[in-house]
Amino acid sequence: MKPKTLLKLLLSGVALLTLVAAAAFLWISSRGISARAEPGRIETAVARTMRGLAVPRRDRTRKNPIAVTPEVLAAGMAHFADHCAACHANDGSGETAIGLGLYPKPPDMRLPATQSLTDGELFYIIENGVRLTGMPAWGDGTKESAEASWHLVHFIRKLPTLTPEELQQMQGMNPRSPDEVRQELEEQRFLEGGDAAPPKPSAPKHVHGR
Repeated sequence: MKPKTLLKLLLSGVALLTLVAAAAFLWISSRGISARAEPGRIETAVARTMRGLAVPRRDRTRKNPIAVTPEVLAAGMAHFADHCAACHANDGSGETAIGLGLYPKPPDMRLPATQSLTDGELFYIIENGVRLTGMPAWGDGTKESAEASWHLVHFIRKLPTLTPEELQQMQGMNPRSPDEVRQELEEQRFLEGGDAAPPKPSAPKHVHGR
């Protein structure tokens, strides 16, 4: 290829990137960077494509090495309720105060967009997180961490068929807020003969809507 032709191609590429950057700047300037906005179809498609490409091929094809048993599902349920439900909700819907405030918002993990991922993809996402989202990397490189993540993979497969009884059981496993802990301590002191009756939980001063 002639030097002049190569230079023209290079300049054309730079010009195209400049136009794309300018268009992106104008688009962001017009819409702002509010986390309340819903990603558009194109942005969602691009994000899912990039997520798929970000998982190495050797990891995408991995199979869950842990056999599914009631004990494994119970461990996965407890882990999900304690670590994941704050953003993803006990049922995997993502309908929580934190989840609804993220951008992009957590996916409904019961739907095909999540359930169609391979075991290896789910494991990789749990262990390594996803950049530019609220999904953290939970893995620490230990055998125990990997085992817990594989338990979660099994439990994620179960999300579409969770029963009301199982969801109620998970509520008892969710982390408690400082107000809930304080209320429990006050109730315990009252039951043990304390003078003051346990105070009723005060109404929140500010409620985050959808």
